[in-house]
Amino acid sequence: MAGRDLFGDGEIRLIVRCDDIGLNHATNQAFARVAREGIVTAASVMVTTPWLDEAVEILRDHPALDTGVHVCLNSEWWPYRWGPVTPADRVPSLVDEWGRFLPTRAAVKARSPNHDEAEREMRAQVAAAQCRGLTISYMDHHMLTIVADPGLRARFEAVGRSLGLALSGWFGERHGPAIYSAPPEKKAEVMIEGLRSLTEPGLYLVMAHPALDEPEMRALRDLNPDGLADVARHRQAEMEMLCDPRLREVIAERGIVLTGYTELRGRFLSHMATPALWRDLA
Repeated sequence: MAGRDLFGDGEIRLIVRCDDIGLNHATNQAFARVAREGIVTAASVMVTTPWLDEAVEILRDHPALDTGVHVCLNSEWWPYRWGPVTPADRVPSLVDEWGRFLPTRAAVKARSPNHDEAEREMRAQVAAAQCRGLTISYMDHHMLTIVADPGLRARFEAVGRSLGLALSGWFGERHGPAIYSAPPEKKAEVMIEGLRSLTEPGLYLVMAHPALDEPEMRALRDLNPDGLADVARHRQAEMEMLCDPRLREVIAERGIVLTGYTELRGRFLSHMATPALWRDLA
């Protein structure tokens, strides 16, 4: 199903999704700048962190952006940890002795979390966003923790479908320019050249993680073994990349159409299908 041209009109369409909104103040302030000055069509908000309320205020200032719930079942940053929206004693298989989520994908998998508890927490996270007045059009997943487990993935899909929400990645989106691991000083060029190289019609997705290179971000260490070093520099560079005026020039030159999940939800919700990459995981 990958690469489907749902619209069937030969256009190249691009979703630019900013993840981890609400992670901390440095992330929120970087996202606020991107929302004002840069290119972003979808904002994935974490509802499990202390900085959610600030994120909500920023998102309210930009109602044209699609808002999604960045569903979290792990908490990977040391020493900054968070736990579930649901009371910890109702989701004991998801939390450590302090009521916080487990740190890594491997730790979650080793725990063999109860799927009923996981679904309860997924629904609670969507409800938490909606209770704060956010209009939620889609869901996605944090750190691949959900999609790496077939049972969790099935519950994630069931929640999305039952709530009538789009699932990011379930519309055959192709990967856009790979900026995540590009050196900070090269991210803008990688993005620009990547957009110029898009030739096949269809739907593309770029995921970015903007933040400010400040002490708040520099203090964090990703407990996943494949986490980026010097993450603050990478995220500052992604903010600057998304605000680079050359991106709009390339998008205009190539006739790339920016879109989001509200449109996909309205027109193609019944076309959602599990990405082949996740179906093949045992």
